[in-house]
Amino acid sequence: MRRRRLLISLLLVAAAGTVTAAVPRAGAAAPAAAPLDRVIPAPASVRPAQGAYTIGERTRIRVPGGSGEARRIAGYLAGLLRPATGFRLPVTSEGGRDGIVLRLGGRDARGLGAEGYRLTSGGRAVTISAAHPAGLFHGVQTLRQLLPAAVEKHTPQPGPWRIAGGAIADTPRYAYRGAMLDVSRHFFTVGQVKRYIDQLAAYKINTLHLHLSDDQGWRIAIASWPRLATYGGSTQVGGGRGGYYTKDDYREIVRYAASRYLTVVPELDMPGHSNAALASYAQLNCNGVAPPLYTGTNVGFSSLCVPKKETYDFAADVIREIAALTPGPYLHIGGDEAHATSHADYVAFMDRVQPMVAKYGKTVIGWHQLTGAHPAKGAVAQYWGYDATGPAERKQVTDAARNGTRLVLSPADRAYLDMKYDKDTPLGLNWAGYVNVRRAYDWDPGGYLKDAPPASVLGVEGSLWSETLTTSANIEYMAFPRLPGIAELGWSPARTHDWDAYKVRLAAQGPRWDAQGIDYYRAAEVPWPGR
Repeated sequence: MRRRRLLISLLLVAAAGTVTAAVPRAGAAAPAAAPLDRVIPAPASVRPAQGAYTIGERTRIRVPGGSGEARRIAGYLAGLLRPATGFRLPVTSEGGRDGIVLRLGGRDARGLGAEGYRLTSGGRAVTISAAHPAGLFHGVQTLRQLLPAAVEKHTPQPGPWRIAGGAIADTPRYAYRGAMLDVSRHFFTVGQVKRYIDQLAAYKINTLHLHLSDDQGWRIAIASWPRLATYGGSTQVGGGRGGYYTKDDYREIVRYAASRYLTVVPELDMPGHSNAALASYAQLNCNGVAPPLYTGTNVGFSSLCVPKKETYDFAADVIREIAALTPGPYLHIGGDEAHATSHADYVAFMDRVQPMVAKYGKTVIGWHQLTGAHPAKGAVAQYWGYDATGPAERKQVTDAARNGTRLVLSPADRAYLDMKYDKDTPLGLNWAGYVNVRRAYDWDPGGYLKDAPPASVLGVEGSLWSETLTTSANIEYMAFPRLPGIAELGWSPARTHDWDAYKVRLAAQGPRWDAQGIDYYRAAEVPWPGR
């Protein structure tokens, strides 16, 4: 009878092992927990301590007080962890000092601002505290990186799931940490945009700038000017089938981004980069004749007709409809490479259009050429110049900054993610030179424009133009591994900036991207594991 009971017990243990698959092999040494400072972006403060917390079968995710936003974030975390760990990880508002604790408010949240968080880990619990939900969400991203890369997989993995002991206190350097996706040169679906949003959120990026119109395509439905989308959005670079977002599509992108604590900034490029609009409506052209749709990649040849009343009817309608769909504070009106618009017409156009943005409750953003006109009070100029940009153009920008215009920095030879890594890169362009991983990381936004007041810098943005990109894999190949460096420049204190330390942390992301199925570029200057 004793033998029979023993046999049944062994069978039950074996069966349980096939279900959870979350226990290491007998005799196997448990891997060390990742150091608390082995994350991107680099935290503002790290204090290691003895001990570690291990997620196990009995772990609960606790939300003291049961805040709705905190519970939603807890559900998001559980959804991330359950597939690989095999654990139930129930979310509960019951009190307790064990498990994973997500806490909004309280003493530990003091001084953390709108996006900061505090993470403490010990033998009984790992706790994330924040004053606001965005901070709690950012803390979850740090927790995620402290776990083994296999946690990103969608099937049970062996574990163990340990978080090193100690404490992190973390707040961002800049309020604006953005990524731009050009959906005009090539169209990307709602699903593809959502995938990119998830990848951005993992590195605490908080702004998605969508470039919605250009010469090659108009990508958002406008009820008062319907042919903009149905005709102007019907093609793309190379002549392939284009596409556009319905208003419900756009609302879904905005909703999904908000669930990851990203604000969407829509861009409608004017007065240049406007051939898709000009082809859709003849009355927007000075000669009343609509040009053909355009599928090439040259720039600077198109312009709305500045003297015509219809141009401002168009601008007012488009801005009104997009503003109504966009809960975020910003609306981007482009303004770059308006070579077919005289300077006088450019200034006149911007003088009339900027107040329209304010009328509908938004703050205007324009590419830095806006500083050559009269930037509105509170306007933001996005600087995309590079080493070859002349001193007069730089002075125009820094003078505006000293007069109150805020700056988002996207220098083309540092932060344009569509630039080739080197001469052998199969995708991308090279008009601003080659941008390897170190070059994308090794600059300081606070001192980049030396005559601009440091306080004028609102933040940074990694811009991804899509002339040569057609798939999510293409996006990932150009964005990774450079995008995390831009994210770190936006989040981390300047004193943490060090290429030699950063490249080691970056290399540790490689197995995580492998687990997620991200098609990243294996840059030679990064010491990837197993290389």
